[in-house]
Amino acid sequence: MGSRFDELRIFTGNGNNALAQAICDRVGVPLGDATIVKFSNENIFIKLNESVREKDVFVVQSLSTPNLSDRIMELLIMLDACKRASAGRITAVIPYYAYGRTDKRDQPRVPITARLLADMIQAAGAHQVLTIDLHAGQIQGFFNIPTDELTAMHLLVRYFADKNWDDAIVVSPDVGFAKRGRNFAEALGAPLAIAEKRRVQHFGRTDGGNLTSPEILNLIGDVAGKRCILVDDEIATGGSMLEVIELLEREGAREIYASCVHAVFAGKATERLRKSSLKELVTTDTLPLPPEKRWPGLTVLSVSHLVAEVIQRIHSGVSVDTIFQQRNHPALM
Repeated sequence: MGSRFDELRIFTGNGNNALAQAICDRVGVPLGDATIVKFSNENIFIKLNESVREKDVFVVQSLSTPNLSDRIMELLIMLDACKRASAGRITAVIPYYAYGRTDKRDQPRVPITARLLADMIQAAGAHQVLTIDLHAGQIQGFFNIPTDELTAMHLLVRYFADKNWDDAIVVSPDVGFAKRGRNFAEALGAPLAIAEKRRVQHFGRTDGGNLTSPEILNLIGDVAGKRCILVDDEIATGGSMLEVIELLEREGAREIYASCVHAVFAGKATERLRKSSLKELVTTDTLPLPPEKRWPGLTVLSVSHLVAEVIQRIHSGVSVDTIFQQRNHPALM
């Protein structure tokens, strides 16, 4: 099926250049030519150096750290530039959606920043959004434009399935992730254990507020003598993950592995995870991982083939859902 728009164009900001280039290589188009400048007053200027009039434009931008605010502004400004250059259709491709944890008002006088970000992306000119494994599924509903949420969990499942372990058990780091953890375990053909985590409130902060910290209470399931595969959508500071690792050690786990889609690795996360008893941590390249955030026990799988396949399908007007209905589809390999 042919597209109702002219040829496809892919542009990117500075959020994840390597992934954007890998996507272009798989699609078979050159990365769009754009100039991105940050002036001394911290204003960001973007110019598209080629015509996008009536083109089907995809703007790839992971909302990554450091300089998260710059990455958000780059995305918004590039969307606006495409809109004002009369692009036929503009799709915001956001492999990692920032502010995913601020998806609701869970205490008085706080914002819903994930919704604010969605509003800004739409106002900037996006006609649709493509993203991967949102931290909270309801974020899809924050958009009033078509939104496709892909999952990279199948990449992690296939990686561990190829090891052919007969003593593996999947571990969800908390009850909130239990449903996705169960799906992971079912796809792997392994049992599921759940770490029950509650946040404990500490009173008496000097400004009159309270602080909360995670506390692992117990484990639902038997992991003694088994290979444990911890699975989560993202790892930020690694604090919760390390607590679960210690819990699994106390419960007699044979070996401990971990996996996540989004390797945020904020603060000292890399150092803490490297020094832990993890045999291996498997993640994807939705976020850039510079050399200082890598170590021998880290394995990075690429989502470029999945995103490239979906971009081609969107451009051609072909169903995206059918990819996930075919267990051995090349985009899932």
